[in-house]
Amino acid sequence: MKIEIWSDFVCPFCYIGKRRLEEALESLPGDAEVDIQYKSFELDPDAKTETTPVMHEKLAKKYNQSLEQTKEMTSSMEEQAKAVGLDFRFDQMIPANTFEAHRIAKFAEDQGKSHAVTERFLSAALTEGKNIGDSETVYNLAVEAGLPAGEVERILNGDDYEESVREEEREAYQLGVQGVPFFVINRKYAVSGAQPKETFEDALKQVWEEERGTPAFTSLNSQQGSTCSEDGCD
Repeated sequence: MKIEIWSDFVCPFCYIGKRRLEEALESLPGDAEVDIQYKSFELDPDAKTETTPVMHEKLAKKYNQSLEQTKEMTSSMEEQAKAVGLDFRFDQMIPANTFEAHRIAKFAEDQGKSHAVTERFLSAALTEGKNIGDSETVYNLAVEAGLPAGEVERILNGDDYEESVREEEREAYQLGVQGVPFFVINRKYAVSGAQPKETFEDALKQVWEEERGTPAFTSLNSQQGSTCSEDGCD
């Protein structure tokens, strides 16, 4: 089974969805072989990396609401995160441009360390308040995750993997992806949003047991999943 996941490192529901999928994968038979591939998606390609934790202020401005209203809105995501063992702190999150991080993630894929680097970047951006848009921070996180320091530095100073990131973003557009996380299973089925673990379990079971299917995507959502788009998280 092949699962492709379009996501962004500053997307709260991408991290929650990742955890729920991981929990659901435990329901598959022990001999199940699952190949998970992470795909690039920038929620805001034109984003400017901030230098201080101003996520609440930025969201308040975006939605034209007070800081208190914004904090109430994000508290729901924090509770959902806690349910899967994650500690989101929106008061510490730093808005950032994630393009450089996605380039390094593509390099990590070639090095067989995609899972480790993806997890490290998500954790850094969403639970540790690290500036994922800062090249030095990306470098340190990548090396922590096991990537060779010299190669990471060379890539950050050049343009390697730029086209790889852009190609995956174009592919997302062609598939009709409007928000992330977006999961594609065996290039036949799609699950959008951070669905409940049970939805993932049902989807995985259906795909695992099915011998034939149509070439087009079949939606396996049980309900409207939570996603993040250019307009925000919902």
